[in-house]
Amino acid sequence: MSSAPATGTIPGYTAGTWKADPAHSEIAFTVRQLMVSKVCGLFTGSDVTIVTSEDPLASSVTATIDTASLGTGNERRDGHLRSTDYFDVGKYPTMGYRSTGIRRSGDGWVIDGELTCRGVTRKVSLAVGSNGFGPAESGARRARFSATTRISRRDFGLRIPMDGIGGVVGDEVSITLAVEAVLQK
Repeated sequence: MSSAPATGTIPGYTAGTWKADPAHSEIAFTVRQLMVSKVCGLFTGSDVTIVTSEDPLASSVTATIDTASLGTGNERRDGHLRSTDYFDVGKYPTMGYRSTGIRRSGDGWVIDGELTCRGVTRKVSLAVGSNGFGPAESGARRARFSATTRISRRDFGLRIPMDGIGGVVGDEVSITLAVEAVLQK
């Protein structure tokens, strides 16, 4: 892994502080249910700040996610996910992520960091791709990123009464992020 700046490999790369545009960003998750189907959902409330450095490896990311903003398209299921069985939004209204380092990985990047959910903090790495830097129609400078990871819901205390007796809800949760951020002045 080279520690030399790699800005030449990211077309239009710009150093600065960026805020995610909620109208053009998405934090999604997928988990197996009954071992035959998948449940997909979104968190629609978040505050994401990306600080890009002259050297991309010195950049950072912080995010706060509103757990009550969770939606799967099924109100009954959403209510259950917000309950004490899962996110316990009354006690834990937010989840947080903060990067601890960035490294090259093949043709892409990995952001190492810590995810805090239900008061539990675990190391979580995000496989990241830059989808471009450039101007938007409004004239604002924008950057687009995508990221993926997988976590164990049980590692964060997201357990249900029937865990361990037949795979009602899978343990592995796939998380996908699509972030469009605006350069702050």
